[in-house]
Amino acid sequence: MNHKIAIVWRGDPASRVAATPENNRYRQIFSELLALGIEAEPAVYCEEMQDQFRAQLMKADGALVWVNPLESGRTREKLDALLRDVAASGRFVSAHPDVILKMGVKEVLYRTRHLGWGTDTRLYRSAAEFRDRFPVQLGAAGPRVIKQNRGNAGQGVWKVEWPEQKAGSPPVVTVLEARRGSMPETLSLEDFMERCESYFGWGGCIIDQPFQPRLPDGMIRCYMGADKVVGFGHQKIKALIPPPPEGPDAPAAQPGPRHMHGSDAAPFQALRRQMEAEWTPQMMNVLGLETDSLPIIWDADFLYGPRNAKGEDTYVLCEINVSSVFAIPDQAPAAIARLTLDRLGKKRGV
Repeated sequence: MNHKIAIVWRGDPASRVAATPENNRYRQIFSELLALGIEAEPAVYCEEMQDQFRAQLMKADGALVWVNPLESGRTREKLDALLRDVAASGRFVSAHPDVILKMGVKEVLYRTRHLGWGTDTRLYRSAAEFRDRFPVQLGAAGPRVIKQNRGNAGQGVWKVEWPEQKAGSPPVVTVLEARRGSMPETLSLEDFMERCESYFGWGGCIIDQPFQPRLPDGMIRCYMGADKVVGFGHQKIKALIPPPPEGPDAPAAQPGPRHMHGSDAAPFQALRRQMEAEWTPQMMNVLGLETDSLPIIWDADFLYGPRNAKGEDTYVLCEINVSSVFAIPDQAPAAIARLTLDRLGKKRGV
């Protein structure tokens, strides 16, 4: 073997000890790396075994990392600091924490709002700014979706709209979180904004976008291997859609399956051309990223925007996922392996 890679995911001390290349959801990636002569070993991350984890990564040539921003009440704060040290020692890390902070957070929606995937996107950097500006925006522009800067699984993503107000009473809003199982809730605007204040701590800002009426048409997940499309997923999602009267556990409230497609799938070729030829290069220019610093696997989630004058679909970016992109299309593990070999070769000057 010419190279050694650690594949990183979150777990606990017991799962770290028990992990093998075969007993986890990344087994196809292990297999594709091995086929290219890359030795890959599991490196389960848990704060309780930080020193052992660091030592393991320092014996490898690099690391491929799948760890969510928020999971079971824990953040990536300690892991990101460690990964920066590993990368500074000359080892390859994907995705690098500094790249995640540029493109894998909701702020990228604001920084790239002028690109073809953008929409009317606002940013609030403090609780005071949020309290001052958001009510005006909500009252003037219809239902909005606010998003904490770092999160996953719908945590801290809310649809907010004005219900009918009672004269002389404090303003109220109806909100629905994107987290699975959430129910609509009506509460005072003041209470809702207070609930959101914690988002300025871990994430640093709140993003505000218009609600997309074509949400029931589904979400397109465009999977990228660096700067090239490696596949698509299409899913009828239920996040931010009120559940039926039977409640959030009813079958009708559950998201549909994500149908995976290769990069050459006919329905998505217009989106592919825009991603590869326009939007990804433009995003890289805005964020100051080179091709070799892009994550080996990342995805961009699109909702359908209003149809254009020709009746064609348009697309609105709702988030970019970098920290932990899985499940992936069947073609992606081979692409991940090829890109890993290429990056490792460049690190060695091959």
